[in-house]
Amino acid sequence: MSHSNQRVAYGAALVDLGEKNKDIVVLDADLGGSTMGKMFEEKYPERHFEVGIAEANMTSMAAGLALTGKIPFTNSFAVFAAYRAYDQIRQSIAIGNVNVKIVGSSAGLSDFGDGATHQSVEDLAAMRAIPNVVVINPSDANEAYQATLAIAEHNGPVYLRINRNDYPNVTPADQKFVIGEPVVMKEGSDVAVLATGYMVNLALEAAKALEGRVSVKVVNIHTIKPMNTDKIVKAIGSCKSVVTVEEHSIVGGLGSAVAEALRNDPKPMEFIGIDDTFGRSAHSYQDLLDYFKLTPERIAETVLKMKG
Repeated sequence: MSHSNQRVAYGAALVDLGEKNKDIVVLDADLGGSTMGKMFEEKYPERHFEVGIAEANMTSMAAGLALTGKIPFTNSFAVFAAYRAYDQIRQSIAIGNVNVKIVGSSAGLSDFGDGATHQSVEDLAAMRAIPNVVVINPSDANEAYQATLAIAEHNGPVYLRINRNDYPNVTPADQKFVIGEPVVMKEGSDVAVLATGYMVNLALEAAKALEGRVSVKVVNIHTIKPMNTDKIVKAIGSCKSVVTVEEHSIVGGLGSAVAEALRNDPKPMEFIGIDDTFGRSAHSYQDLLDYFKLTPERIAETVLKMKG
């Protein structure tokens, strides 16, 4: 069944995983109604652990459960999952390459009403800096579902970033998720737009608006780490320049990762993202995207500039 919300798709995937694998366990930190951990709790209460507002403890508990052979998924808002528990992720999970899945919900600007304290605009940078941690940012609900299945199969720490809001799917419901594999969404030969998360939707809109003027290739980069240079080069193909688009700071996120991957064969690049600042409160998600200029119009303008 296809969903239009990443959180619901993720919750549904957890339930399906729980049915197939008795080692799947889920931990929540007082936000199960929002992270959709509650879906797993309703079905498998004996394998769901509500730890209260104690993200660091939740993360340490998950490490212990993993060491007994369980496959724990920890859940909270991305700001708490990634930052409040950073030390526990690094020390108790990553150093020992322990099999824990850290899921940051309501990521990026998607928790529009709660402002800077609740908007994780630097989580991709923080998580990808830790050795052994795989970093995943799915483009839509379908991909969030498939990514959840894939990371359960992966042996080792994973950070999965989940958006809060409803928006249309751009990937097929049954498309297998392959960690580290860029997905070409639209072929093109002039400028390659490498996007992640909801920005894939906006990149496709921009490419459509430019049809007949610029040949735009759109590539979904759902895996921020590991990022394989050969796969990125292949995905860019014959395009002469690159635009990266992320709902994240331009410091240390997708743009930085792509630039690092291309360091031995660089191409002209432009980064679209949040310009080294925090988020802020707004009445809607769209208000914030407009404020930070994360729009199809800006993508299109940047593509035209990069084509020259």
